[in-house]
Amino acid sequence: MADQKQSSFGKFVNAKILPPIMKFVNTKAIVALQNGMIYTLPFIIIGSIFLILTNIPIPAVANAINASGWGAIFNQAYTVTFNVMALWGSIGIAYIYVKNVGFEPLAGGLTSCASFLMLQTLSIANPLKAALTGGINNGQMTGKVVTENIDKLPHALQSFLEAPVTGVINITWLGGDGMIAAIIVGLIVGWAYSAMMKKGWTIKLPKQVPPAVSNQFTAMIPAGVILIATMLIYGAFNTFAHTDYLQWVYNTVQIPLQGLSDSFGGAVAIAFLVPFFWFFGVHGGLIVGSLVGSLLQANSFDNAELYRAGKLTIANGAHVVTNEFYNNFINLTGSGITLGLVVFTVIAARSAQLKSLGKLELVPGIFNINEPFLFGMPIVMNPFLAVPFFLTPIVVAISTYCVIKFGIVPPLNGMAAPWTTPAVISGFLIGGWKMAIWQACTLVISTLIYWPFAKKYDNILLKREQANAAKENK
Repeated sequence: MADQKQSSFGKFVNAKILPPIMKFVNTKAIVALQNGMIYTLPFIIIGSIFLILTNIPIPAVANAINASGWGAIFNQAYTVTFNVMALWGSIGIAYIYVKNVGFEPLAGGLTSCASFLMLQTLSIANPLKAALTGGINNGQMTGKVVTENIDKLPHALQSFLEAPVTGVINITWLGGDGMIAAIIVGLIVGWAYSAMMKKGWTIKLPKQVPPAVSNQFTAMIPAGVILIATMLIYGAFNTFAHTDYLQWVYNTVQIPLQGLSDSFGGAVAIAFLVPFFWFFGVHGGLIVGSLVGSLLQANSFDNAELYRAGKLTIANGAHVVTNEFYNNFINLTGSGITLGLVVFTVIAARSAQLKSLGKLELVPGIFNINEPFLFGMPIVMNPFLAVPFFLTPIVVAISTYCVIKFGIVPPLNGMAAPWTTPAVISGFLIGGWKMAIWQACTLVISTLIYWPFAKKYDNILLKREQANAAKENK
């Protein structure tokens, strides 16, 4: 009866739920988002190394690095890698979109980059005024008093203090704060560029002209149309809204979405959806990562900035649910956190099937690869292992959310450990020794949840094997 119910439910999911989801996931936009954001990963991982080097949690070492001047050098490397992830994302998304449609993609990616930069106000607040507002006290007058009395200063000095610094790119919007805007720009530019190329809005040169030259003239009209439209959009926001597009998207779209992703409900939903899709044979990590990955990366960026400033606490606005929360807890040792199942198969399994699979999965499982279990055991569409497969990530997500939220362990520092980094080691990299200990605790949780279900399934397999052996002996 249980198998029949499971089969009926599985048929319902496969017939009614998965087709529209897969249709959505396979759209050009989602494929471009998913594959385009991959281009940011090398810069994020390498930038994370420089972030750690600028914030080594040993005061004597950190002071020595800063005194030697290497701290500023490491910070420079971090700024132009991790700290401009939105810029890389805008290029990658448009690049993949145009490439998948069948056109030369680099011009599309560069057009997206230009549009993204054009949509921001090329100025920053006067740093002298900002410093005064922070409160400089020379024993006579604080910065606050100075700023409150700017109108009493000579007109030329007033103009100097009030005037922003122009002709500069505001790097604030090139990192996590500009991520959603970068995604929107990348998708729209990729779509518009491809549409114009399809309609033949190009300058065609004779065949004798080298492709390297002709391709640039081919891209000129689509790129020109897009950049002119971008200029008009910038002008409209600047004139009527007194802001720019990137700031507007951040305030009206990104902040609410980041808050949703960083909530208790968001953590539980992510933890449930990954194994849900996997259970029916669909890559849950790719689907969920496509939908929430950019928001979680933005959360990681915010935490990295707080960590760099030495202010990484929940009270200062640090996020609980980040990209590392997703990779190194919800998907620890693979979707479903199946290392507990590996432990059972290696230590206590009696059936030949589980013993052999345990030996096969042990090393990959250490490096967060569990496809041999998902499809070899299998866990996919297996009602005997459905409960622990769903329950373990949810329990780990809830408990990890709580220990961070209530200050038992510090928030994740924003560093991106490669997804194949073994558990405990990755915990140390993304959150220090307390996080490493907690990550070890989550592996114990995984083992405790999987053990009784795995034992029951092992007994069923053992009886089948003994029955088959008895038939063969007859």
